Amino acid sequence: MSWHEQYSKRVCTPEEAVSHIKDNDVVFLGHAVGEPKVLVDAMVANSDKYHGVIVKHMVSLGSGAYAAPGLEEHFRAKPIFASANLRKAIEEGRADFIPMFFHEVPIMIRNGKLKCDVLMTQVTPPDENGYCSLGTSVDYTFQALKSAKTVIVQVNDQFPRTFGEKVHVSEFDYIVEESMPIYESKPAAIGETEMAIGKHCVSLIEDRSTLQLGIGGIPDAVVQMLGDRKDLGIHSEMIADGTIQLYEKGVITGKYKTENKWKMTVTFLMGTKKLYDFANNNPEVEVRPVDYVNHPAVVMRQYRMVAINSAIQVDMMGQIVADTIGKRQFSGVGGQVDFIRGAAMAEDGKSIIAMPSFTKKKDGQIISKIVPFIDEGAAVTTSRNDIDYIITENGIAEMKGKSLRDRAKCLIEIAHESAKEELMYEFEQRFHERKVSIGK
Repeated sequence: MSWHEQYSKRVCTPEEAVSHIKDNDVVFLGHAVGEPKVLVDAMVANSDKYHGVIVKHMVSLGSGAYAAPGLEEHFRAKPIFASANLRKAIEEGRADFIPMFFHEVPIMIRNGKLKCDVLMTQVTPPDENGYCSLGTSVDYTFQALKSAKTVIVQVNDQFPRTFGEKVHVSEFDYIVEESMPIYESKPAAIGETEMAIGKHCVSLIEDRSTLQLGIGGIPDAVVQMLGDRKDLGIHSEMIADGTIQLYEKGVITGKYKTENKWKMTVTFLMGTKKLYDFANNNPEVEVRPVDYVNHPAVVMRQYRMVAINSAIQVDMMGQIVADTIGKRQFSGVGGQVDFIRGAAMAEDGKSIIAMPSFTKKKDGQIISKIVPFIDEGAAVTTSRNDIDYIITENGIAEMKGKSLRDRAKCLIEIAHESAKEELMYEFEQRFHERKVSIGK
């Protein structure tokens, strides 16, 4: 049977496709931009036919309607990342958060610790040989596709075809054809604070470095200031639009990467249509499984690996809180620890936590992100033993090799001015040093 015949036999409506979900099934959704809106909407509309269906995913950019009040008998969301659409459900006990390093997710699916009965995701139309691309989201989605008993895909001709893994139409059970624009994430605003932080970060990035960058104003500011660097490489959980600018200037070449030379290696993409168009059919962008891209043993093989991540809160010992706000689950661990540990083991590697020294409440009140003690109920994302550099708009605090006393001094120095009095008081109480000498 030709692949054309195999494909045609599997084409159906969204309603028919989701009717094959059974009671108590665990349904994995494609990650981030790969989430198939038409299939999720059909599943929620069919909720009365289900009992006890578990929905799992990491970043979700959809409605999260399966976690709405009143659907508890039919669905239970158990995300590995608390996206905005599920935070309230987690707080109210209608959803459960699973803490896990990103690189472990495919491993846990493979060994059955994360059960996967059904995968629903987006794919590209098949090529001339019947192979589809997972486009923006290979990450854990590739392993879920291999492990699931039932694979339901939305074939979307607006989804970018990327190099890396590909899957044959014979691996799908049900195919829904639906052309629609895919999710976009607009670039964050870059202000004076982000530019100051970016400048400090760039001072630590040498020619021929390989970078891991996230999404947001700080990574975008870093990218804007790297125009005079030479032969940078990308080995990153993801890339956003700013990377294109450096590529077009010839700054990103990948020439000196230890592994996957000349390639930008990522596990997922999230940005604007400009990014998706750039990645579409571009052999220099490889989207590969997260148990390869994020695995510390792979990250460490890159020479001059520089990992840049962020934080919600840092205490005076250098403990990083990046996924909770007090008792509230705000996001997830993601790949922060994966890359921090990988960079630490790399030759001439560096890991950076870059963040503003403060955040503002709606009433204008300034809240310091450098604190004497992390908030009650907050979880430590990255341990004090893992931390290398912490950067705010006020400077760089180098942590490795420093005592707790010296770490605290360095962090007070880069803290917001409004927090220094409290920090110095707590320093004196903890270290029995009445007069704090900052910067020594």
